[in-house]
Amino acid sequence: MTSVVTAGGVSVTVRGSAVEEGETVLDRLVGDGAPRSLAAGTTTLWGPDAAPLAARRLGWLGLPESARPLARRLAGRAGAARGAGLDRVVLIAVGGPAAAAEVIARSAGAPLTVLDSTDPQRAAAVLAEAPARTLVVVADKAGDSLEVDALRRVAERALWEAGVGDPAARFVVVTDPGTPLEALAADSGYEVEHTDPETGDRFAALDASALVPAALAGVDVTRLLDEAAALLPALAQPYDNPPLVLGAALASSALAGRDKVVLADQGSGLPGLGSWVEQLLSGALGKDGRGVLPVALDDVDDPGFELTPGMRRIVLGSRPDEPGAGREAGASVAGPLGAQFLMWEYAAAIAARVLGVNPFDAPNTAESADSALALLRPEEGAAPTVIVRPPLLAFGAVQVHGPDDLLDGAKELPDVLDALLDAAPDDGYLAVLAYLDRHGDAPVAALRARLASRARRIRRNAVPVTFGWAPQALHGAGQFHKGGPQTGVFLQLTGDTEAELPVPGRPYSLRELQLAQAFGDLRVLRSRGRPAVRLHLTDRAAGIRQLLDALPE
Repeated sequence: MTSVVTAGGVSVTVRGSAVEEGETVLDRLVGDGAPRSLAAGTTTLWGPDAAPLAARRLGWLGLPESARPLARRLAGRAGAARGAGLDRVVLIAVGGPAAAAEVIARSAGAPLTVLDSTDPQRAAAVLAEAPARTLVVVADKAGDSLEVDALRRVAERALWEAGVGDPAARFVVVTDPGTPLEALAADSGYEVEHTDPETGDRFAALDASALVPAALAGVDVTRLLDEAAALLPALAQPYDNPPLVLGAALASSALAGRDKVVLADQGSGLPGLGSWVEQLLSGALGKDGRGVLPVALDDVDDPGFELTPGMRRIVLGSRPDEPGAGREAGASVAGPLGAQFLMWEYAAAIAARVLGVNPFDAPNTAESADSALALLRPEEGAAPTVIVRPPLLAFGAVQVHGPDDLLDGAKELPDVLDALLDAAPDDGYLAVLAYLDRHGDAPVAALRARLASRARRIRRNAVPVTFGWAPQALHGAGQFHKGGPQTGVFLQLTGDTEAELPVPGRPYSLRELQLAQAFGDLRVLRSRGRPAVRLHLTDRAAGIRQLLDALPE
């Protein structure tokens, strides 16, 4: 059985058992008037407790039209920057805006460098490249992000030391009106662009925090808004409404026990879209012990795309039908990027209503940030708390830190990895969080596919494996890890580096901040009873080779 819904340039195709499951939820949503209510910005859709926050978080519905003056202004600003020789744009941001800006730029083939990591090795490499041509965009809606503040300070120092003159002409700050970051920008003489204060980070793909860096990198963001605007008339419709169908499919999957949604690209032409969707769904739906865990794959042929009882497959792009409705159970989505941004945001809001969660809050994300702050002690002006414990096991360049009971009997590195896979319950998953350099240490990302393949060989059931570069991942998947179902097992990767990069005006370096974020998150996970192991690489390159050798293809 196959159902295809098309409108506004996007299409959603639902196949197999997902059709009947989704129709039951869809009928209930239509009967409740949810499509029209959401399109109208009704704040009570997620219950009375969520209404006050929803009243300040529905601005994303109007961005396809309200952001147009900004888009026109940015076209001239981008030309002026290039005319001044500033043709290299570096975005300092985390969470949804960073992921959205990156997929916008990659899809358009525009050169945008995203610095969303506190890894000192990565920051040093980014800031050392062509400082005379660099324009830095600092995007932080709330204006109080620990990572963004540290990276901004380091970037300012790097530009001063590079001898390019006053950094004021090289910084653009993007934030909500009235934030501490706006006040700092005014004192420093930095240009400021305001974001929509009624749009949160998670739903800000078409807001200034993503549009400004993309436009300065040379993207025609008006086209994105046109693509999204074409979908607006469908949002209030009970039928012929692709985002509504997608939201119903997501929610019905979770209600039926398939709370792992595997996202795989198949010719979408939108590189990185899966990563943005991953942070959106994890953060919007993963709370109160419920949610949907997205598993982003590069391709439908990657390990982990096989159909299992606990997962739903969604293809980004088009895919020819395969014989057998059971094998093809799932969905595919296609359409231009601007419309897809709006579609997925709407679908996440609809799914949250069905699951009974507030899509706009992040009750557990702050826990890890608070735990990291407690280790850094910035208000005291003292040196950070250093956690020094001998490793439980050591294999060459890989040190193993974890609980004795989980790793009991492990003699070699493959035993450690097998113990993690064995610890996942039948309905569970393994999350790999790499506090490393996602460019310089990129080969370590192959761990996801190798662990997924290993799970198939040593267990009767497959174990979904996610991979995220931290601390960026904490702002999306991190919410699900702590607030979603208690079925996760966690593997942290940290590593030594010669780079240190002191943070000006703070009593810690980027390396200390990165380790505090890793330790802080680990403490929160373990306090919730989540099995977690940290592998520390005393030599990154050698340690990565050891890990991959322990999991041969």
